[in-house]
Amino acid sequence: MDARLELVTGSALPAASTAPVVRLRKFVRRFGENTIIDGLDLDIAPGEFVALLGRSGSGKTTLLRTLAGLDDVASQDVKIPASRAVVFQDARLLPWKRVWQNVVLGLKGEDVRRRAESALQEVGLGHRLDAWPLTLSGGEAQRTALARALVREPKLLLLDEPFAALDALTRHRMHDLVLSLWRAHQPAVLLVTHDVDEAIALADRILVLDGGRIVAEERIVKARGERAGLTRSLRERLLGQLGGDHQDDAVVPFGKAVAGR
Repeated sequence: MDARLELVTGSALPAASTAPVVRLRKFVRRFGENTIIDGLDLDIAPGEFVALLGRSGSGKTTLLRTLAGLDDVASQDVKIPASRAVVFQDARLLPWKRVWQNVVLGLKGEDVRRRAESALQEVGLGHRLDAWPLTLSGGEAQRTALARALVREPKLLLLDEPFAALDALTRHRMHDLVLSLWRAHQPAVLLVTHDVDEAIALADRILVLDGGRIVAEERIVKARGERAGLTRSLRERLLGQLGGDHQDDAVVPFGKAVAGR
């Protein structure tokens, strides 16, 4: 069955019938006289994979900090789950602790080593359990960071350009791994990236942030692995939104795509 693929400007509210795991309404963040986030509405459904694109200074980092619970939002209409985890571009491993100790950092209990081993096996690093972080490759370090995030079984997984420093082959393998882990654990995911092709390959929905507002939204209904025919046209349109003007409160058809997942 054919389904329309649309660009929706001005909001980021999914059509899901279940309660969102993330909910922001009219969210504002100012630093002095500078407004970084300006009246932003955002919903992320349980298990949804969302990619966030935006130029430098668009407010991506500020929004990520909000969703990670790093900034005070007590006076605003913000709902984020207590169970959340972040994977950054830099794996941020403690070099004086072994790999398994980094995975369960801050966790308590007699079974933490077993939990670390299980998580590392899942990301293909069971053989590196007792290694020192400085002996890991870049890809191995990011796999460890993913294990550290997912061992906590978060309802919200935030990925802050975690593949940007990796070579092309390793990056492709990490894409496959993240999708596998997402399907297995089913957290809601927000991926912040500058890579339009990466967003198209991974996400159910793509948001474009500009001037502290969501100015465009893509819903991709074509199954992953079957999106090659969409990539060129979507890339051009998304790059246009990242670098060009936008119309407020307009709905622009994107053509058609085959429904699937």
